[in-house]
Amino acid sequence: MAAALGARIGHGLNVSWRTVEWWGAAIALFLQTGAIFPLLMTSPDGALDDAAKAKLRLLSVPVYAFACLILSRNFQQLLVALARNLQFNLLLAVPFISVLWSVSPSTTLRRAVGLLFSLLLAYALALRFTPRQLLLLVMAAMGACGVLSLALLGLSPSLARMPGEDAVRGVFVHKNSLGWYASILVMVAAAAIMDGTLGLRRIAFVSLIVGLVCLAGSGSMTATIAAVAAGVLFWFYSTLPKSRGIGRVVFVLVFVEIAVLLLLVLQEFLVPVLEALGKDATLTGRIPLWAMVDDEIARHLLLGFGYQAFWTEGNPDAWVIWSKIDWMAPHAHNGFRDTLLSFGIVGTSLFVVVLLRALYQGARLQCRAPQDGWLWLNVLMVMVMVMNLTESIFLIQNDAIFILFCTAMIMFSLHTPNYFGARLGDGSRRQAVAGP
Repeated sequence: MAAALGARIGHGLNVSWRTVEWWGAAIALFLQTGAIFPLLMTSPDGALDDAAKAKLRLLSVPVYAFACLILSRNFQQLLVALARNLQFNLLLAVPFISVLWSVSPSTTLRRAVGLLFSLLLAYALALRFTPRQLLLLVMAAMGACGVLSLALLGLSPSLARMPGEDAVRGVFVHKNSLGWYASILVMVAAAAIMDGTLGLRRIAFVSLIVGLVCLAGSGSMTATIAAVAAGVLFWFYSTLPKSRGIGRVVFVLVFVEIAVLLLLVLQEFLVPVLEALGKDATLTGRIPLWAMVDDEIARHLLLGFGYQAFWTEGNPDAWVIWSKIDWMAPHAHNGFRDTLLSFGIVGTSLFVVVLLRALYQGARLQCRAPQDGWLWLNVLMVMVMVMNLTESIFLIQNDAIFILFCTAMIMFSLHTPNYFGARLGDGSRRQAVAGP
């Protein structure tokens, strides 16, 4: 009955709730990318003042309202999802608990509230869309960012480029943001091309080209590495269901060992290679920044400084680092280090448990039902983890990438019992999750 209920608009035009969900979700994701509006409010040097940031936060209000509306209409499904995501929900409580020891309690509380409300959208997406439907939704939202960026580059090249640089930022404030979303567009377009059931290969090919052009124009190395990693991950997760028993275990172990070995080799030889190529051997100042951040992590190893409290003007420890590197780094440019800064070993350990659980559940779903579209969500999760090696995207409020990352984790835990017959653990009868 609820699905058939329509909202009457204009002269007899009926719009179903399902249409509202599709359009609302696409617009909400687009707003959370940070496209267009921040660019319009930046100063000539590309900075955003406090007044502009306050106005931009208002853009999240309709996103919160949409998510609350969808969840209120699917309350029973929400309860099932919450019951199957206990570790994830506990992780969302940690930012609020960290107010007790935060070096900036008001900042921690405000940003914790923003994180909670923005992740309501992740729950709404996980409940109301299948993996393939979500793939199309993401391709539409990221494709719009790409097309608008190229259009702006043609209409106003000076505005679409970084100030004083040739790198393209498109409709974003920074080129790295364009690179991140372009790499995700490349990934989802490739997934749509590989999936023969969607019937949208022409649109997917166009999206792939748009994504590649934007990725190349941004010049973002993090995004480029993430896109390359996505190609390897597509092969890994596509091959995984074909192996069985001990062979699957060996395949996974060998792949993980090669990945770890590659990271160790990069850590050892990256700087000499960059110097030989004439590139910035500090990774645009990241290496000296990481060394100082590691010292601060060691000083507050157990609980950290409080959720997103370290990189605030009221924290003298941040000013020590800023004075040494001669620029006000907004974060550690490493999601794992920023998580340690926020929560220390205690909170980060819980975060790692949530990640490992999601990776395991996602891989199981891909092995059990590869035909159901779980491939790209697995690739997305690891792809975002790769991005966090040189950027900070974990546990960021009002961020489309982290929202999608959490959506994948919620979908994995929500649907795993449906495929494997697990119970909720408290003896209660397992409830089936209704389809969209």
